[in-house]
Amino acid sequence: MRTRDNSKEQLVRETAIEMIVKSGMEGFSMNKLAKACGISVATLYIYYKDRDDLIINIASDGGKLFSDALIKGFDPDASFEEGLRVQWKNRYRFMKEQPNLSMFFDQLRSSSYQERFLAGFLKEFKQMMGKFMHNVIERGEIEKVPFETYWSVAFSPLYALARFDYEGQSLGGMPFKLTDEVLWKTFDLVVKALKK
Repeated sequence: MRTRDNSKEQLVRETAIEMIVKSGMEGFSMNKLAKACGISVATLYIYYKDRDDLIINIASDGGKLFSDALIKGFDPDASFEEGLRVQWKNRYRFMKEQPNLSMFFDQLRSSSYQERFLAGFLKEFKQMMGKFMHNVIERGEIEKVPFETYWSVAFSPLYALARFDYEGQSLGGMPFKLTDEVLWKTFDLVVKALKK
């Protein structure tokens, strides 16, 4: 029986993420992955039982990294603006440090893997955010709105800017590079929109 090679397994994971980001889930297969890694398909099955197992393992490990990044320095007792600022900093830092993993998560969110991806890693984060939201609503800092409304206003602008930055262009095809000035001006508008 062949043994696991950690560096080869890391190559497999990184290549899989790159391929999925570039070509989507539909264009991804174990055969293509093996070829891109310069290894045999049989070698992949030392590490993962099938394509689903590979994707779920990458999502689970990456999700743990993301969850840890989200709660770093986050205080659920903070004011609304302070807490949201930490969330923006943490999310933006993660997207800059892990651009391919962030884009991989985007692919997962619009796939049949979404539920398994989200269910596995956000428990501690959800508890902290639940407490944070309860506190800021209780203190009258923001209105109580459906979660989807809050998330859309609070974070969609950040993710849109990060995507423009990742792609290097805006919707009109004009070159775009996200600056701190644009990031925090957008944040100020978000806070203004959500605060009472």
